Amino acid sequence: MSANFVSVVDLFSIGIGPSSSHTVGPMRAAMAFTDKLAAYPAKVQVELRGSLAATGIGHGTDRAALLGLVGYTPTTTSADIEPKPGVPIPASGIVSGPGGTVEYELKFDPAPVAEHPNCLIFDAWDAEGNVLAEREDYYSVGGGFILDRWEMEEHRRESGVASAREIRFVPYPFDNAADLMQRCEETGMTIAEIMRANEESIHGREMLDAHLDAVWDVMQECVAHGMKTEGILPGGLRVKRRANRLHRLLTAEYEASTARGLDAMEWVNLYALAVNEENAAHGQVVTAPTNGAAGIIPSVMHYCRDFTDDFTAERAREFLLTAGAIGSIIKTNASISGAEVGCQGEVGSASSMAAAGMCAVLNGTPQQVENAAEIALEHNLGLTCDPVGGLVQVPCIERNAIGGVKAINAARLAKLGDGSNIVTLDDVVETMAATGRDMMTQYKETSMGGLAVQLGLPVNITEC
Repeated sequence: MSANFVSVVDLFSIGIGPSSSHTVGPMRAAMAFTDKLAAYPAKVQVELRGSLAATGIGHGTDRAALLGLVGYTPTTTSADIEPKPGVPIPASGIVSGPGGTVEYELKFDPAPVAEHPNCLIFDAWDAEGNVLAEREDYYSVGGGFILDRWEMEEHRRESGVASAREIRFVPYPFDNAADLMQRCEETGMTIAEIMRANEESIHGREMLDAHLDAVWDVMQECVAHGMKTEGILPGGLRVKRRANRLHRLLTAEYEASTARGLDAMEWVNLYALAVNEENAAHGQVVTAPTNGAAGIIPSVMHYCRDFTDDFTAERAREFLLTAGAIGSIIKTNASISGAEVGCQGEVGSASSMAAAGMCAVLNGTPQQVENAAEIALEHNLGLTCDPVGGLVQVPCIERNAIGGVKAINAARLAKLGDGSNIVTLDDVVETMAATGRDMMTQYKETSMGGLAVQLGLPVNITEC
């Protein structure tokens, strides 16, 4: 049987900051464009439209697209590669990479296209000036996922299908939470077991476990690196890294005190800040499900590791599989793109996924897990995406800390209940999608409203 199944292998991808939709997606789109050409181009024009243009410089979209053209991938790119993050990129020039050298021209047009607020349009020529491709459209639809023009047309024709490439044959298909609960009831399996069976039918056990383990390893490495790194984040806002100082403070206080109280929440804050400071510095993070919300799931997993019993490697896999099931439901029926539905689609989705994962490792029933996901997402409805200066820093970094704590509270609240709820996860997902459609464009990752305007700072801040 088939389902609009979004795999955890795609949902949790290892890449670079600061944005999955504005950095990872455009890089993949540029790679996909050059791969389909009959010959490697000598010159490429890249036109960024909508949100990609409005906040593209702060998000590193121009850099990502250029590096993608010359063969770099999200997993092979570092902050040391030219052009470096935060350094102004000329509107035209030459860029080189493992794939070759390309003359480029960049254009920015904040006017959105009808299909999606995140659009890239490519034109390419060979060395003799012959046209290789003209007006090739790609769309970055959140979480690093991309659609070309044909796939977007299929999506618009078949409402609710995120992409033709995501329709897969799996043994336990589900399109929404009601389907998933029915599968669990029919089989007696947990959500993680349902998800594992589906994933193994596509990827096999060995490949699946290797990916889940790599995701958890990178999350831990990201937290560790973020906690030991000091300095100022790039972009011009002069945001100071706080995780290193907070780690030193918490370590000293933790060792000096026997009364822990709510100290665990302070550590959750630290874990989330560490990840999102790495993300803002264009470091390596896990898209979970987006880069702007990359700190929430790692912070809750670290909480489980440090403040609950028996959080083994197998428990970490269970967490990620359960969270992935919730992410698949949200992406299929709503969106995980801040440019499409606001930050409720990023931080809200991540908080919901994290709450479900934690409730599962606390041995919650499938109904309690669904309830945990519902609680966390419900209380992020209407959350706007208004990055100050077009950077994934303010309020994004702190927002991840709040989202992590909220996820833990939702998981524990659901675990104390019996799994019954008046409002279902499907109700909240549908409401989130409707809220996103109604939300004004200036509150959806354009930096044209909310805090971005309140502080009176320009979108394209140059490096200081």
